[in-house]
Amino acid sequence: MKVLHLNAGNETGGGMFHILDLLETLDPTTFILGVFESGPMFEEAVKRGIKVHLFQTKRRWDFSVVYKIIDFIKEEKVTMLHTHGARANCFGYFLKQKHRECSWITTVHSNPHDDFLQKGLKGRFFTQLHLWALKRPDYYFAISNRFKDMLVSQGVQENKVTTIFNGIDFSKREPSTIVKRSDLNLSEKDFVIAMVARLTPVKGHTTALMALKEIVTDYPHVKLLLIGDGFLEWELKKRVEELELTDQVSFLGYRKDVDALLQISDLKLLTSYSESFPLVLLEAARAKNAIITTDVGGVRDLIPSQEFGWVIPVKDHFALTVALVEAIEQQATGELAEKGERLYERASALFTVEHFRENVIKAYKKWV
Repeated sequence: MKVLHLNAGNETGGGMFHILDLLETLDPTTFILGVFESGPMFEEAVKRGIKVHLFQTKRRWDFSVVYKIIDFIKEEKVTMLHTHGARANCFGYFLKQKHRECSWITTVHSNPHDDFLQKGLKGRFFTQLHLWALKRPDYYFAISNRFKDMLVSQGVQENKVTTIFNGIDFSKREPSTIVKRSDLNLSEKDFVIAMVARLTPVKGHTTALMALKEIVTDYPHVKLLLIGDGFLEWELKKRVEELELTDQVSFLGYRKDVDALLQISDLKLLTSYSESFPLVLLEAARAKNAIITTDVGGVRDLIPSQEFGWVIPVKDHFALTVALVEAIEQQATGELAEKGERLYERASALFTVEHFRENVIKAYKKWV
């Protein structure tokens, strides 16, 4: 068995860490990462000692790269192709046509209907192209049971889909960098909410801003940290000004010190319209943050009841308002910290990176 993982390489969120965490301790003579762009993912892979190959493309949808990958597959005697993301999945179809001896596996990291939201006619075209390609792999990994059900409902045979939950290293308790609240003009009295998410439509930032507007008069000490970059940055900054939330909301951009930022936060917030199994929620659990999240992907596997956090309907800023008020009130009584402790105990028992890797390898061997 020799496996080539393919990803565009422009990922900086949970998808990137899902792939890198999987490959980090695996044998580099057996498991290889291929990317189409140099950037944070390529650099992080090199830093972690992962064998990574750059299949440089001239533009985002440069299908000529297929021939470079085919040559590489033959040279390295690759037997399994494992794709991640829309571009890699679309290239995967053509790779499979040219080299049928390879098994083709894909991991579904997100709802393919939402990958190109607000990208106009081009976005609609690539959505349809991706949906078409996504019906053609030999096997599938779904990161939540909800995504497995979605694939089956779209005609994929159930016996071809294996649910594999994300996992992280819970032995890493302290962040590698230190951030103080004062570094971000925050005080110890502030109630700090961390929202780690790309600034794109599917992440639902508007829901968070609307709920924050509802509570800021009664709770002016609430501060929201938006951690991530994306094409909606200007639009969201304008919305913050319109809602008169400039003093409450900080745009921190893409950060490599997310663990440290979670350590100084009181609450982790996720308002996405669609997710698979958000890795950032596991990172929050490791930091013993309580969580408010929309009901997406596999979050209920992590947060089965209100003992562990809040799960609210998608796009419901009124439900978010209620949950935020409850969280603020519970901080004063110590209940919020207890929730964070319970979440840590559950997550560190069930969602480790060791379980994650073991389950992936077990599935590979079943399909060989």
